[in-house]
Amino acid sequence: MDEKKLEEELKKIWDETPISHSDSEKEVCWEQFQSKAFSSKERKFKPWRYYAAAAVLIFVLVGTGIYFNSTSSGNEIILAENTIENTSSIIKKIVLPDSSRVELSPNSKIVYASNFATNRKVEVSGEAYFKVKKDKKHPFQVFCNETTTTVLGTSFTVKGYARKEVTVALYEGSVQMNVKNQDKKWILKPGEKFSYGNNTPLVTEFNRFTDFDNQKLSDVGDYIESNYSYKVIIPQEYYNQRITVRINKKEDLKTIVQLISEMYNLNFTVNENLKQITFQ
Repeated sequence: MDEKKLEEELKKIWDETPISHSDSEKEVCWEQFQSKAFSSKERKFKPWRYYAAAAVLIFVLVGTGIYFNSTSSGNEIILAENTIENTSSIIKKIVLPDSSRVELSPNSKIVYASNFATNRKVEVSGEAYFKVKKDKKHPFQVFCNETTTTVLGTSFTVKGYARKEVTVALYEGSVQMNVKNQDKKWILKPGEKFSYGNNTPLVTEFNRFTDFDNQKLSDVGDYIESNYSYKVIIPQEYYNQRITVRINKKEDLKTIVQLISEMYNLNFTVNENLKQITFQ
């Protein structure tokens, strides 16, 4: 098969293969592929590369689809082999292959590649809270609309629905923010929030703690019930015990329960079926 015929056949396969992108997006992707696979120099000296390119193209197209994310550092590609969507009315807890944890809000979804251990890229639609496992060799990146959040190990929320403002709120660690087609980078500190809407980036502070100042212990129980959906049972004689404590709004429930247990020398049991914590 001559070069022109091969190029025509590849274009036919590209156009006929179902991909979750518009015709204009597919055409742009084809032009990028064509410019690389069929450059004048390579046609002249290395025709075998066309066949290798054809094999790669066909292999990719018969997969589950391609998600293209443009960042200031270039095009990032995530093979959409793993999609998790939360269609329920409560938060869905997810453990990613690298042991990072995600709390996925209702009407939200994430997409990540099958080779996640070495390709720690996640695409978010909606709202999700991430608690990232540290891995210096493989930075963790979250793509949401036109923004990219890059981390090594930290906890933060990402919120961005289609055609709406994206917000990233940092609770622990450090993250770097990038916006498509912009060279500037923003480094967030804990307690800072990055917002991007109407082509305008903004960094502001937010309160990442809930403070209890000489309040009743039962108030902490009410806080747990409201934010973690676990009913808390405290012995009657401890109801009016006073407590002064600062709690990270995204703190693990286990940490809060253990703190109360140690402060008041109480034992506790957790009933996962009833979603109930009993101190005694």
